[in-house]
Amino acid sequence: MVARVVLFLAVAVATAVAQEPNTDAYFVSRFFAKMGRAAPASGAAVCGWPGVVCDGEGRVVEFSAAGMGLEGAVPEDTVGKLARLRSLDLSGNRLAALPNDLWEVGASLLELNLSRNAIRGDLPNNIVNFAALQVLDVSHNAFSGALPPALGSIAALRVLDVSHNQFQGQLLGTVISGWTNLSSMDLSGNALDGDLPDLSPLRSLSYLNLSGNRLRGSAIGAFHEQLKVIDLSSNSFSGLNFSSGYAGSSLAYLDLSSNELTGEFSVGNRFRNLKHLNLAYNQLSMANLLVSMGEISGLEFVNLSSTGLHGQIPRELSSQLSRLKVLDLSQNNLSGVVPELSAIHLRVLDLSVNNLTGEIPVALVKKLVSMERFNFSYNNLTVCASELSPEAFAAAFARSRNDCPIAVNPDRIQRSGGKRKGMKLALAIVLSLFFSVLGLLCVAVACRRQRKRGDVLPAVKQVSFKEEPGISGPFAFQTDSTTWVADVKVATSVPVVIFEKPLLSFTFADLLAATSNFDRGTLLAEGRFGPVYRGFLPGGIQVAVKVLVHGSAMADQDAARELERLGRIKHPNLVPLTGYCLAGEQRIAIYEYMENGNLHNLLHDLPLGVQTTEDWSTDTWEDNNGGVATENITPEGTATWMFRHKIALGAARALAFLHHGCIPQIVHRDVKASSIYFDCAMEPRLSDFGLSMIAGTSTDDNLLHHSPGYAPPEFSDSENAMATAKSDVYSFGIVLFELITGKKPLEDDYPGQKEASLVNWARAMVKANLGTGIIDPKIRDTGLERQMEEALRIAYLCTAELPSKRPAMQQIVGLLKDIEPKVAEQD
Repeated sequence: MVARVVLFLAVAVATAVAQEPNTDAYFVSRFFAKMGRAAPASGAAVCGWPGVVCDGEGRVVEFSAAGMGLEGAVPEDTVGKLARLRSLDLSGNRLAALPNDLWEVGASLLELNLSRNAIRGDLPNNIVNFAALQVLDVSHNAFSGALPPALGSIAALRVLDVSHNQFQGQLLGTVISGWTNLSSMDLSGNALDGDLPDLSPLRSLSYLNLSGNRLRGSAIGAFHEQLKVIDLSSNSFSGLNFSSGYAGSSLAYLDLSSNELTGEFSVGNRFRNLKHLNLAYNQLSMANLLVSMGEISGLEFVNLSSTGLHGQIPRELSSQLSRLKVLDLSQNNLSGVVPELSAIHLRVLDLSVNNLTGEIPVALVKKLVSMERFNFSYNNLTVCASELSPEAFAAAFARSRNDCPIAVNPDRIQRSGGKRKGMKLALAIVLSLFFSVLGLLCVAVACRRQRKRGDVLPAVKQVSFKEEPGISGPFAFQTDSTTWVADVKVATSVPVVIFEKPLLSFTFADLLAATSNFDRGTLLAEGRFGPVYRGFLPGGIQVAVKVLVHGSAMADQDAARELERLGRIKHPNLVPLTGYCLAGEQRIAIYEYMENGNLHNLLHDLPLGVQTTEDWSTDTWEDNNGGVATENITPEGTATWMFRHKIALGAARALAFLHHGCIPQIVHRDVKASSIYFDCAMEPRLSDFGLSMIAGTSTDDNLLHHSPGYAPPEFSDSENAMATAKSDVYSFGIVLFELITGKKPLEDDYPGQKEASLVNWARAMVKANLGTGIIDPKIRDTGLERQMEEALRIAYLCTAELPSKRPAMQQIVGLLKDIEPKVAEQD
């Protein structure tokens, strides 16, 4: 293997040397050599290489190295020397730093794409050198600090995407005032705060996404006539009063969900072309909203969950909104009956947690089987849903009355009973004889097969995951030849799907090589859904491979569709699902590798930065100055209130996104300290979301219930236990208690507590106003005690015995943001 890599690099260096120095061909060859990649085509001119486009003089004007698994810093004297470069695409790698000479490319550059890397630090003011830049995409990195004022000097900018970074500070009007040509601006998933400036100078803007920040005040400055998409969700906006001149004639997509908006909201005489409307989790005055909404005939998506809606659902809604596909009116105060909605081609319908009464229309019930998701729970409804399974009925019609009529006429039985008694007796005798003979045949066949099998193989017990043998070797959790891996006859014929790199062809054989045949030496953790292994796929792609050993009755096509859907769910505080493999009966989920362990290790077990297995992830072919090194964080560096609060807020944001930002809603089902991981930038990320449907069946109690110490009280009644968003809230409350007290949920010392559990002890202390005494000594002097006490009260609210008394995750995010410690407070 080492010899192959040395030869690989030797070829790359030889290719670079063969090029004439200080030419574009030399700089491109040098780039590949320095990044540890061979030249794409030996002997071919650089202008013929994939990803390279030249002008008539043979100068490179476009260069793309997207999705090649490149890691480390972009080397100096390579792409930064391409003087005529108009387009540079280095997206979808693991690049950590940019060269100083990149900013020397100068006025020729029109498009720069650095998205989906691991680049840290500030975005420098040198970006002003790209005076002609039209497209800038640095999304999904770790850029921090304020947006550089120099950005406002790039007047030619048409597309700006800096989403999912760590940019902070205010969005200054002086920065954006020069972008008169900007058509698309995405600043979502950062930490921008302050008031929203007037965006009226952006006269060409049609797409605006500011979601997932900390913006506050009035949102009115974002509304201008030319805009087609406006997403201001997951902020702290409190004011919204449209000016009389604003008609919203171009607007097709509007998302104001998860803010603090109050007051009147009306769509009358506005938004005639709107297709997507999301106002969930606000407290708006919308008495006539549903009536006025009928005027927007093209609506396809409506989410008004938790908005204070009251009154009745208009009966004419079905005829007015014929294109509607998603309708969520849950968690409101709607009353009256469920209208006839069968004429709409709905895929998602949620009317749960309201005050609706009466019978659900039969025609609507018949359409439910063709929907992706529906929920009528927690109303006072009657329904006959004989087409649905008992599990589906329990999940979607909780607290509803099953009112199916008896499918027999008693008078008919009485009249024909005498004639049929003899027939029934004869039929019973015949059926008894038939099944007796059939049973004997089955026993005989089974015995014969058992004898044949015994001639070939000794009797081997199937080793389950929970009965893991204490040996190391291939598939240590199931080592005998009768396990699932034996079903994968040709490992090279089973594909591995990597979402961000669809052109790379990986197979199950690559997974075997990446994990040393799933050897225990690569085992990272043993989770509820199955073991997790560290692996390196070809191209240096470091991944965490989770084998869902419980399996599922779900068909391969459905499992693939569900995994693809989970792969599209992105949030800065979620561990990204990067791919999957369906090997035999097994489902394998592939995640981005989290370098710095999990919260359980941090609080209770290992010092952060210390691995349980041999860690060779920092090995490079260059020294640490030019390569990449895993950040080693000492326990002392993380034992602060500010860091613990950061973990709590990050986990809360992740859960709020799953509960309130995903359609259909995702209930995590197993929130715990070991499910919260830390990436290379020490950002908390929640893992294992959405796997319960793929791993396990509805009869698997171990997958339906939360881990020991984290289960809410309602799960004590196992027959009626059902995982909900509020059960996730309870588990999060226990994690919050862990963060503040430093104690385990179970098996720890709880002074004066007879019932050995963290939640009982902590709740009793908070209720007695003794919260100060249970704060972890490690963090007591690192922040304000009043903030820590307030966090304890938030955990107390989360762990209320009645689910209805627990706040929603979006409310918890707001409460945690209110006590966010500042750097100045630590001085």
